[in-house]
Amino acid sequence: MTLSDQQATDALAHVREHNPHAGQGSVLLDIGDGVGALVVRMPEAMLGHEVEIESEDPRVTAELAHLYAHEHGDDHSHGDGHGHEHGSGHARPHVAVVPRPLPGGGQVACLVFGSLPAGRYTLHEKGSPAVAMTVDVPDGGVLETAWSA
Repeated sequence: MTLSDQQATDALAHVREHNPHAGQGSVLLDIGDGVGALVVRMPEAMLGHEVEIESEDPRVTAELAHLYAHEHGDDHSHGDGHGHEHGSGHARPHVAVVPRPLPGGGQVACLVFGSLPAGRYTLHEKGSPAVAMTVDVPDGGVLETAWSA
């Protein structure tokens, strides 16, 4: 299902408060030996929401938190400039659901994790402990799927 220009504009207004460049172009997928990417088509109602990702391996989740780190305005730093907690309370990395252009015109709501170590991950609506879906990111490839929560 494609989005109207107004739906896309409304969704990006909130997201751009935190990331002024969100949804403004192509996404670079950094894939190769041992690394894949994830693209999830989302319901329109999720535009502007954030989705977190967690690896079966807590060390991978910790590394991804650094890779996907960005400023929020929430002060949850611990004084070392990382902007998140360490240890068992490690923040899960997250991305926003934004409209992306389709070949031939139109837009679709989706989220993109452009570089992930191959393996099994769970996705969560931001701040929720509930698993929304589980995915297997391929080695050197891109998993494209639809939100199943």
